[in-house]
Amino acid sequence: MSSQEKIKELIDKREEAKLGGGKKRIEAQHAKGKMTARERIDMLLDEGSFEEFDMFVTHRCTHFGMDNQLVLSDGVVTGHGTIDGRVVYVFAQDFTVFGGALSETFALKICKVMDQAMKVGAPVIGINDSGGARIQEGVNSLAGYAEIFERNILASGVIPQISAIFGPCAGGAVYSPALTDAIIMSEENSYMFVTGPKVAKTVTGEDITVENLGGPMVHGRKSGVAHFIARDEEEGLLLIRKLLSYLPSNNLEEAPMIESGDPADRTSDFLNDVIPENSNQPYDIKDVIHDIVDGHEFFEMHRNYAQNIVVGFARLGGISVGIVANQPSHMAGVLDIDASKKAARFVRLCDCFNVPILTLVDVPGFLPGSAQEHGGIITNGAKLLYAYGEATVPKVTVTLRKSYGGAHDVMSCKQLRGDINYAWPTAEIAVMGAAGAIEILEGRAMLEIKDLDERKTFFLEKEKEYREKFANPYEAARFGYIDDVIEPRNTRFRIIRAFQTLSTKKDTNPPKKHGNIPL
Repeated sequence: MSSQEKIKELIDKREEAKLGGGKKRIEAQHAKGKMTARERIDMLLDEGSFEEFDMFVTHRCTHFGMDNQLVLSDGVVTGHGTIDGRVVYVFAQDFTVFGGALSETFALKICKVMDQAMKVGAPVIGINDSGGARIQEGVNSLAGYAEIFERNILASGVIPQISAIFGPCAGGAVYSPALTDAIIMSEENSYMFVTGPKVAKTVTGEDITVENLGGPMVHGRKSGVAHFIARDEEEGLLLIRKLLSYLPSNNLEEAPMIESGDPADRTSDFLNDVIPENSNQPYDIKDVIHDIVDGHEFFEMHRNYAQNIVVGFARLGGISVGIVANQPSHMAGVLDIDASKKAARFVRLCDCFNVPILTLVDVPGFLPGSAQEHGGIITNGAKLLYAYGEATVPKVTVTLRKSYGGAHDVMSCKQLRGDINYAWPTAEIAVMGAAGAIEILEGRAMLEIKDLDERKTFFLEKEKEYREKFANPYEAARFGYIDDVIEPRNTRFRIIRAFQTLSTKKDTNPPKKHGNIPL
């Protein structure tokens, strides 16, 4: 065979590999509103930057006639490219080849790019569209999943790992995305579950649809498994690019700094009036966040889950910052099990990748009741406490209004190594609200007052006295627990200056294998 014939053979094989399971299956993929694996990669990465690995790999299985069904690339496209000029590694499962089912060689291809990503310190992005394990390969397929899981675990906190679910993701396949830093699902065609509707019907008698069992709205709102719900695949891929812009390539680097042209000393009279006169009246904390950050741009995570707390990324003075904020417009901003888990995971994500944390506090306490206690609010609340206390990145806290009881401690207080803690003049920092405190402190005295009008007058006087003494920021400031009481309109400038001051901060935890976070 001449050199020209060999070159033609190479070109033909490349074209064959790019067809995956063939034109008919590609057409079927498109008919469902889904892109192919390579189309997804091309849209995700900078144009022309993709370098593919293992295009000519085929499976090794000889059972059930599989030796007569060899397809180049074996159902997964792997390689590296760039996003905004930064190197990333990527794998995309190809549903046109055996329904994207994972084989031994399929897994080895994924493991190869994960290993290289760890060596060079670059993020890994996995695009999932798979029917699960390749049954014909039996335990070899299961071993392949476990090889991937182990790499997910070792890479955790070292390089960012992002998962996109653009089709089925079922059985053992769900655990690799679950181990990564963020999961994006599309409203069209995506679902995740450990066991499907048929098994659920057989074992439990429950009759449920795929959508209601593991669809994007279920995981976006109820379980919290999905961090982002995209309208379609294109938006999902854009979300990945956006998320990576706030994160460094690995745990030894800083996130990219992007100047917005928004003046650091920009003031806002809106903030002076945002807190209602009635302390029980809600307002939207996102209005405060958008007003403070660069370009008024806030990239929210877990938008539909545990909406009583808000988490996401923004920039302040060009620096990437993670924001955790109680949301008074939803359940009064109270902390419950889901909110605690959501915020704790986000705090740890920021701490893993050297992203400073801004905490905006307006929390009346933990949600009471048997459902919360029986569900483990103690352990779950402790997760957030642990996450803040363990974090060594710069931490700035601003108390806007309420900060009561144990929830005050949990929300990045000074004693959890909060670096700079500010408060607005409207802040109420106390063990509990004035009304509840007076009922406890003066309950017996009130019972001795028989006249109801006199009792009410006594209660209101004592409540006012308590508010003046404790429900303000100055008592906490007197002890140094609040570093300064600031005028709201200057909040942006004070926060930016705080983070600039803390840019050279060095903090360490005691030497240990790892802590035992209350899981």
